[in-house]
This record gives sequence, structure tokens and C-alpha cells, in this order.
Amino acid sequence: MKKYIAEMIGTATLVLFGCGAAVLGGAQIGQAGIAAAFGLAIVAMAYGIGPISGCHVNPAVSLGAFVSGRMGAAEMLKYWAAQFIGAAIGAAIVYAIATGRAGYDVAANGLGQNGWGPGYLGEYTLQAAFIFEVVATFIFVVVILGATHEKAPAAMAGLAIGLTLWAIHLVGIQVTGVSVNPARSFGPALFTGFGQLWLFFVAPAIGAALAGIMFKIGVLAD
Repeated sequence: MKKYIAEMIGTATLVLFGCGAAVLGGAQIGQAGIAAAFGLAIVAMAYGIGPISGCHVNPAVSLGAFVSGRMGAAEMLKYWAAQFIGAAIGAAIVYAIATGRAGYDVAANGLGQNGWGPGYLGEYTLQAAFIFEVVATFIFVVVILGATHEKAPAAMAGLAIGLTLWAIHLVGIQVTGVSVNPARSFGPALFTGFGQLWLFFVAPAIGAALAGIMFKIGVLAD
């Protein structure tokens, strides 16, 4: 049970810090600051809950671990449940704080939700959004599986993973707001709508599965 509580807390923290930075401080800190918030949240949780659960805080990461052979199916499903619950809690906290600001309207101001197309940030196409999420998730999960390999320096894993997520956000915020994490997308969508949510389940799953396969067949592992 400790592992699942840790995953719930970790995912809630990621959504609170990352989406919270966008909603509560985006105008002041800009996209570079938002990217830093997501990356630093992962660094913090990697060292805070990593020894307990491995700090997946992301269903795509758990899928990659399963495909690579590092996690069983039943355990993966329990991690998923904890992660989605945590994301909902994190988004609810951001919403509760945001509504305390005069003039805030979730329909107009959003809640850090992911998306694409006309009216969304850089207005990138569906194709561009899909390609970015598949590739970025693949890279992210490759880094996670590699950094947590038994031959990798354990003390550096959290920093490597957090910096990778930071870099991914610097590149992709204008494209999709950056998901690479179905739970991170699910939390805000509870308040803003599920219309485009499917992409942020499908594309990260493909990217994570490809990364897991690379490790499973030994292309990226001894």
C-alpha cells in the first residue's frame, strides 16, 4: 500500500507544481518557468518517493516498465489507479486555488490542460501533436529505464529524469502543452473537458511501449 500512496502523492505533486505554475504563475514566470516547474517536481519526487515506489507518477512510465519486463500487469494496473487518483487530486487543488482569484474562469483561463489546433497555444496540427507526444514519451521513458538500470549511477537518476522532462517542456509547450503522461492530462481534463484527451492516452502509450520493447529485446540494455 505504501507504493500506491507514494504514487498518488507524487502524481498529485507533479500536477500541482506543473499545472499550478501554468495557471497560477504563468504570466509571471513564462514558459521557461513552467517547464522548470514540471522538471523540478519530478526531481523532488524522485528523491522523495523513489525509494518507495520508483516514482513512476505516470502511467506511460509504468507501461514502459511492464513492457520491458520490470513490472507485472497487476502491479501496473494498481500503479495506474494511484496515478490517476493523484492527478485528479492535484488538479482539484489547483482549481480550488485558482478560483480564489478574482476574474478566474476555467473555461477562459484553463487549468493547464493539454491540447492542439486552432485556439490552443501554437495552434499546431493533430499530426504534429501526435508525433511530438509519441517521440517525446519514447525519449522520456528511454531515459527513465536507462537511468534506473542496475548499472547506472543510482544517485543521478532523479536529476537525469527531471532535467529530461524540463527539456521536453522547453521544446513542446507550444505544441501540446506537453503531456507524455496520461494522468497529467486526465487531471485538468476533469475540469476542462475530455474532447482531446484521447491523444494524450494513445500517443504516450505508443512511445512508452516502443521504449519498453527496446529494453526488452536488448537493443538498449545488456
